[in-house]
Amino acid sequence: MKDEQEYFGTNVEGSEDSFTNKTTGKNENPDTLTNRQGHPVTDNQNVRTVGNRGPTTLENYDFLEKISHFDRERIPERVVHARGAGAHGYFEAYGTVGDEPISKYTRAKLFQEKGKQTPVFVRFSTVVHGGHSPETLRDPRGFAIKFYTEDGNWDLVGNNLKIFFIRDPLKFPDMVHSFKPDPVTNIQDGERMFDFLCQTPESAHMVTFLFSPWGIPANYRQMQGSGVHAYKWVNEEGKAHLVKYHFEPVLGIKNLTQKEADEIQGKNFNHATQDLYEAIEQGNYPEWEMYVQIISDDDHPELDYDPLDPTKLWYKDQFPWKKVGRLVLNKNPENYHAEVEQVAFGTGVLVDGLDFSDDKLLQGRTFSYSDTQRYRVGTNYLQLPINAPKKHVATNQRGGQMEYRVDRGENQNPHVNYEPSLIGGLKEAQKAGKDHTPYVEGEVKRERIDRTNNFGQAGETYRRFNEWERSELITNLVNTLKPCRKEIQDKMIDIFTQCDPDYGQRVAEGLKGADASGTSDTGGPIGSTETENAVKQAEEMGHPSDPY
Repeated sequence: MKDEQEYFGTNVEGSEDSFTNKTTGKNENPDTLTNRQGHPVTDNQNVRTVGNRGPTTLENYDFLEKISHFDRERIPERVVHARGAGAHGYFEAYGTVGDEPISKYTRAKLFQEKGKQTPVFVRFSTVVHGGHSPETLRDPRGFAIKFYTEDGNWDLVGNNLKIFFIRDPLKFPDMVHSFKPDPVTNIQDGERMFDFLCQTPESAHMVTFLFSPWGIPANYRQMQGSGVHAYKWVNEEGKAHLVKYHFEPVLGIKNLTQKEADEIQGKNFNHATQDLYEAIEQGNYPEWEMYVQIISDDDHPELDYDPLDPTKLWYKDQFPWKKVGRLVLNKNPENYHAEVEQVAFGTGVLVDGLDFSDDKLLQGRTFSYSDTQRYRVGTNYLQLPINAPKKHVATNQRGGQMEYRVDRGENQNPHVNYEPSLIGGLKEAQKAGKDHTPYVEGEVKRERIDRTNNFGQAGETYRRFNEWERSELITNLVNTLKPCRKEIQDKMIDIFTQCDPDYGQRVAEGLKGADASGTSDTGGPIGSTETENAVKQAEEMGHPSDPY
């Protein structure tokens, strides 16, 4: 058998051979164009034809490889969060949670040591529309972080807003379908959206945030991040606490009004991506402080809501925010597709010391998100550099489309891809601490939670807004509800009135005023105005041109 150093060809571990970055022909240098087979390309301007006018011959290998790869350059777009931007950076731990040692609450290693830095990749996104849609649309923003920890990857898949529209994962496809463009016209329609929301009263709180200026962040650098759900921290003794994660931008928070967003969109619909990229290139690295809220792992009957309900906030004055570290982004991607598009997040990706809560929506997402990546990117998506842990990986998983490396242990018998084994198989790891073993009992049933309180916090948020934020909220709601059927308008007015009487009254008065004016739009981005006029303007303002 040849010595390993003499072996030419990619081996089973995916490592490259001794010809890597070397040239073998006199007509080559390190910048010579080749095809994927390594053949030097001597003519990249002309296909091979019979004569210079054609026809084209079938054995144009360089052309066939080039065009067939081009035909497959795109992978399926994310159903939600398709429009995105991202960057690399690090998380730096403070080693404490507030004034207490963090080990009191969690044994997760990335938090334990003051000054310890963990590499991260962060992807920001909009939710509803496609990959090249404007970044000025009224929409929640995704804030997803992949921590490459010494114990493997931890994905925190959150949003800028700290709550959500629904609490049961069974409604997630319905919610998204109602927000997406109409399946017939391919135009977003506020009536479809509010047709769903008016029968989903737990959405009132999120609707209040979304149609306020908080629904259009000015950019990604001045935007909050949140894990949305309650998770658990587990310490060495296996004791758990409920925890929520928050990221506050050091630059402060900035949001846009609808009018400001419309003006920006007319000039640059990629403004947030450009802002992030250029800031990092110029050395103005975006930074966020990471905070947590911690409460005991129980039902908290003293509250008028369920602490696991993702439509609810844990108010700061009752459950203080405590600093645990900072997040810094300091390196732009080298290739958008390889990194920002193919990065894959999942709420189930947790390391030792972190755990799930019983939040039903969180548990539904835990299946859905990773399942999406296996379809979208492929079975072996975790072997891609952007998704792979930055540590030892050894599994008995084999095969699947595009496997280019075998995740084999250093001393693993290559004939053994199962466990247990006495003949050189992989062995289980030792436990880092006691297991968290929550006790659960109850009847198996389909039933909503007891403490829904769908309107209390929505009303409180409305009252806490500044007056200009309330005015913007009412204007955006009225503009989107104007074209809706009256029964939908009435149901939404009733919901807003239950949140706060002034809230409902102002929406009702706004809709009456819209009826009196006789103006009504029929579709278009939610919150926007004069969408019908824009259609007419395009026809009226267009300049005639002669055919050619």
